[in-house]
Amino acid sequence: MIKLHNINSKLLEAHYAVRGKIVNRAHELEAQGRKIIYCNIGNPQALKQKPLTFARQVLSLLEYPALLTRPEAAGIFPADVIDRAKLILEKNPNGLGAYTQSAGLPFIRKAVADFINKRDGIPVDMDRILLTDGASKGVQAAFTMLTNKENDGYMIPIPQYPLYSATIALYGARQINYFLDEGANWQLSETELNASIAAAKKSGVNPVAIAVINPGNPTGAVLSQENIRMVIRFAKKHDLSILADEVYQENVYGKNLKFHSFAKVMHEIGEKDVTLFSFHSVSKGFLGECGHRGGYLEVRNMPDDAYAELVKLQSIGLCSNVAGQIVTGLMVAPPAKGSPSYELYARERDGILGDLKEKAEILGKGLNEIEGMKTDIPQGAMYAFVKFELPHKKGVELARLTPEARLKYEAGLDSDYCLSLLEETGICVVPGSGFGQRPGTLHFRTTFLPPKEDIRALVASMKKFHSSYIAKLLSHA
Repeated sequence: MIKLHNINSKLLEAHYAVRGKIVNRAHELEAQGRKIIYCNIGNPQALKQKPLTFARQVLSLLEYPALLTRPEAAGIFPADVIDRAKLILEKNPNGLGAYTQSAGLPFIRKAVADFINKRDGIPVDMDRILLTDGASKGVQAAFTMLTNKENDGYMIPIPQYPLYSATIALYGARQINYFLDEGANWQLSETELNASIAAAKKSGVNPVAIAVINPGNPTGAVLSQENIRMVIRFAKKHDLSILADEVYQENVYGKNLKFHSFAKVMHEIGEKDVTLFSFHSVSKGFLGECGHRGGYLEVRNMPDDAYAELVKLQSIGLCSNVAGQIVTGLMVAPPAKGSPSYELYARERDGILGDLKEKAEILGKGLNEIEGMKTDIPQGAMYAFVKFELPHKKGVELARLTPEARLKYEAGLDSDYCLSLLEETGICVVPGSGFGQRPGTLHFRTTFLPPKEDIRALVASMKKFHSSYIAKLLSHA
């Protein structure tokens, strides 16, 4: 019988905070009849965001093509939906139940290439695009390809999305933290990057890549073009590949802000020596199709023989799921302007993005009014990384704690806070220690995906809870 001590030690070391003990407790409370406001994970359709009609109509016809032969289909589905479904079946006559080419359906990879070309105005090679089961599988493929020795390391932002730290642990690689600048809207600091990589090399780590999340998770920040240029220069100087996590590229709300892809900036500065892996997904943006697990990975500046190994890796899993490939195709090639489906599509798209922008402002402004809390109003993505202050426990002298002991102590503080918040209010957020934070600071990550009335209730409950929680701490000090 397998027991805990027999399990792969790398799996035991991996942690994924957004689905940890606090979320498990939330499920228990919900089963007992409590209303839970789930703000722990970017899962839009679980939080009442409706799927886009166009995507679901096309999928309906592809899942059951016999509908296309029925005369009533024309009265149910718009003409462009029927035409799109027929075109997809023509290009993929095997349907959704058969394997595709390992890299993904060629006509969808071509659509992705056209999407990137239209977005950035740069040349795109469809033969450097792989269709993946969400962005996560693309990230894991890059890690598989790049991890060669036990001392290979990956530079990841702190705070980070736990996919990165968990994958590093699973692959037996080394984690190299670099802190984002909270005082400068969570941009990357060249001084910090230089210090981080110097410390890693000094300790015997071999840095192989730097991961950047833009727009940011959990920070909600949008990187400037100059910040991206700096990262590319840094990567070239230290012979690093770049992992550009760009799944929130449609989620930009800040005034005068714009998403800049790493591919576009790299092309503009003429950089051809830095390998770039770029990731996108149908789970975020305004589609929110998390359950369909669709996405793509684009690779730049990689020789043919090396890229062939990446395709081989993809072929070991045969192919990504076909429904997810189709949704990816619908994401990058939506209804054309003037088509029967366009008006509804545009209305649904703009409604979702406008609602997210409004909820980001409600959340950010509301939390900033709470004494002892501070957060940037999210400029992008679906999250806020909220800083909060607590009095230290009686008898704890932080100056005497080792760095490891201090991190453990602070992780206990934010975890206890978030668990108490859940128990008392039904609000489920994730402790900042699950994403990483500067020593001496406490945070939690919350989404702003729930309906507006729930976001307003969250702010009101948070204000009441925070003052009550601090009063209890002080009374026991």
